[in-house]
Amino acid sequence: MARYKIIDRSPRFLPVVLDAQLMSGSFEYALDYLIDHELDLGALDRRYRNDDTGSTAYDPRVLLKIILLAYSRGMISSRNIERACRENVLFMAISGDCAPQFTTLAKFVRELRSEITELFTQVLLTCDAQGLIGRQMFAIDGVKLPSNAAKKRSGTHAELARQAERMEAAVATILTTHQSRDETNAVEDNELDVQRTQKLATEAARIRAFLAKHKERRSRKGAIRKSNTTDNDSAKMATSKGVIQGFTGVAAVDSQHQIIVAATALGSGSEQEILLPMIERTQPYRTAQTLITADAGYHSEANLKQLHEQGIPALIADGLMRKRDPRLVAQASHQTKPHPLHDKRPPKPDGKFQPKDFDYDPVAQTCICPAGQSLYSSGSHCTTHGRTHHKFQGSQRSCGPCDLRQRCLRHPERTRTRQVAFFQKQQASPLPHTERMKQAIDSAEGRKRYGQRMVTVEPVFGNLRSNKRLDRFTLRGQEKVNTQWHLFCLVHNIEKLAHHGYGR
Repeated sequence: MARYKIIDRSPRFLPVVLDAQLMSGSFEYALDYLIDHELDLGALDRRYRNDDTGSTAYDPRVLLKIILLAYSRGMISSRNIERACRENVLFMAISGDCAPQFTTLAKFVRELRSEITELFTQVLLTCDAQGLIGRQMFAIDGVKLPSNAAKKRSGTHAELARQAERMEAAVATILTTHQSRDETNAVEDNELDVQRTQKLATEAARIRAFLAKHKERRSRKGAIRKSNTTDNDSAKMATSKGVIQGFTGVAAVDSQHQIIVAATALGSGSEQEILLPMIERTQPYRTAQTLITADAGYHSEANLKQLHEQGIPALIADGLMRKRDPRLVAQASHQTKPHPLHDKRPPKPDGKFQPKDFDYDPVAQTCICPAGQSLYSSGSHCTTHGRTHHKFQGSQRSCGPCDLRQRCLRHPERTRTRQVAFFQKQQASPLPHTERMKQAIDSAEGRKRYGQRMVTVEPVFGNLRSNKRLDRFTLRGQEKVNTQWHLFCLVHNIEKLAHHGYGR
């Protein structure tokens, strides 16, 4: 018969030196040394007024250490953090073997509002003292993350009002049905209807109260934005994986060691309006030669004009930058090829006709559509945004019964005829700052320097999203989400300090 080692589960007293668990060179060691020896947490100390009366409180330094260590391990839930303080020896060491309740931890994070900016600045000063900020280039980018808000509870004030009306109408219908049942002495179980009635009435009342309390959201240009009854600071955003309800975490990253020098959370999918405020936040660490880079999401003529007037060197891409790059000329031919391993993607439907699908003769000034019909000229010197073009339009007699309407018109059910415009080639841009930026970014030196943007900022978001498991914001409201985003950025910067031997 085989013999095995004996499994002994009798009680043992195992000595654990908590201080020895914080090993030099690790993130937790750098975190512990930084908070105890570098950071000034006087602003957090002023919260407490229990010198003479009241019970003792948890040291905010300990709570900050616990939160940052938990975020570095991908733990956001305050209940999971509380459990780790009781079961994980590393959390026991960093907290001095105290286990704050999850309500205490959640309250601490929730109330870290104005103090978080001061803490972030102090950590940046430490990074600068360690020589980790190079100031050659700051790359600005953002990541869109869902938040603790229901996407289905989003809409304009008119749409939300119609939702409330439909709910109130449904409640009235159910009550009328109940009355008819009572008159006919029908005996049926109405419990489910009662629950549904209460739910609809409560939701309708909540929407009405929201509409009475909040004004219509509008963009900087005055366009109406959709509100959200669960978190009105969040916004609907289009991503590569669909539409989400959330915030955009924006960061400015230094190119030398990928230190985050500025961060903010934005409740909008449009990033143009945050470019100049982000550059202003980097001013204490930026020199006159520091290059600012950003992708096409931050491009606008107004932004480029401000950068030019302030003399800030910048490379801001536009939407057509890649199409102008000669290195990517053959890219379109490769996109049409099947997947090299196994192409499981469904076949793409035929796209809409583009101007290139029309046969345009600039000399004869004629245009033939893909169906072979001649379009008539509706203007040979039209101007749009300062650019001259020749406009053609189809006749209702030829476009109405055409078999290609589905591919030719964006809305064939309500659009009668197709219009197409052909812009004159090699026109001078009516946007001087955009044209100046195109020339700078299309040069050999511009492409070389702008190419460093992706390898600077994208690994930072990869670290936060994959390694730190930041897949969503768990709080509501602009200030609270901004606090959570800053905490994750703090974790990233402290991790950089630890990697470069801080505190050894």
